[in-house]
Amino acid sequence: MGRLDGKVAVITGAASGIGAATARLFVEEGARVVLGDIQDEVGERVAGELGERARFRHCNVAREDQVAALVAEATGAWGRLDVLYNNAGFVGASGRFEDTSVDEYDLTMDVLLKSVFLGIKSASPIMAEQRSGSIISTASVCGLVPAIGTHLYNVAKAGVVMMTKTAALELAEHDVRVNCICPGYIATQLAAGRELSQVDDEENAARMAKVRERMGSSQPIQRMGEPPDIARMALFLASDDSAWVTGTAQVVDGGLTLGKPWRKLNQAITEPGPIRMYRPAD
Repeated sequence: MGRLDGKVAVITGAASGIGAATARLFVEEGARVVLGDIQDEVGERVAGELGERARFRHCNVAREDQVAALVAEATGAWGRLDVLYNNAGFVGASGRFEDTSVDEYDLTMDVLLKSVFLGIKSASPIMAEQRSGSIISTASVCGLVPAIGTHLYNVAKAGVVMMTKTAALELAEHDVRVNCICPGYIATQLAAGRELSQVDDEENAARMAKVRERMGSSQPIQRMGEPPDIARMALFLASDDSAWVTGTAQVVDGGLTLGKPWRKLNQAITEPGPIRMYRPAD
C-alpha cells in the first residue's frame, strides 16, 4: 500500500530535476499526477514513462489561466485535488541591484513568487471545499540566508517562505496544510546555472561532476543533494504522515546553513602555530 494511495497531485516544473523526481515518487506511492511545465517534449516523455496514472499539460506558471487550467486538468480527470506542489523555478536575474532592469525583476518575481500565489489561488478553494489538502512550494535556503549574486532569487524565495506561512494561517480552518521546502545545493541544471547550456550530454556529465565536487565539499555532509532527496521531503508533506504539520519551511540542505564543516574548522584550529587563549584578564 502506497503512502499516497487515492490521492491526486499537481506538480509544476515537473519535466526535469526535482519536479520529475517527485512525480516519479508520487506515482510509485500510489498517486495520480498531472505534470506541468513549459518543456513540452520532455514533460510528455516523463508522463509517458509513468503510465496511465500520469498526464502532462503545458503550463507557464506566470500565467493565471494556465495555472488554473493545470488544476482543472486534475479535477476534471480524477474528480479531486489532494496535493499541489509549486516547484517550477529558475535562477532569475543575477548580479547587482543597480545593474538589474525592471523587466528582469518582473520576470524573476513572476516565475518564482507570483507562480506560488497563482497556485495557491487556484487550488485552495477546491481543497477548502474538500476540507483536506496539502500545498507545497519549493523555496530555498537562499530565502533564509542570502547568497551573493542571486539578489532577486533570495528575495523571491524569502517571499515564498512568508507566503507559505500566511496561506497556512488562512487555510488551517479548512484542514488545508501549506508548507515549503528549502533545498540547499541540488544537482540539477538550475544549480549548475549556465554551465550546462548548449553542450552535449557527455560534456554536461563532466561539468556536473565538477559542480558536484565543488559544491559538495563546501558543506558538512560532503555531497550535493540529489532530486530524490527533495522528493522524499515532498512525499512526507503530501502524505498523511504530516497531518499536523503546516506553516513550516523544511530545510533539506546537507547541513549547508550550519556553517563551515566542523572538520575543516578543526583543521584550522589545530594547525601548527602560536595559539593565544582568551582569559578574562586579557
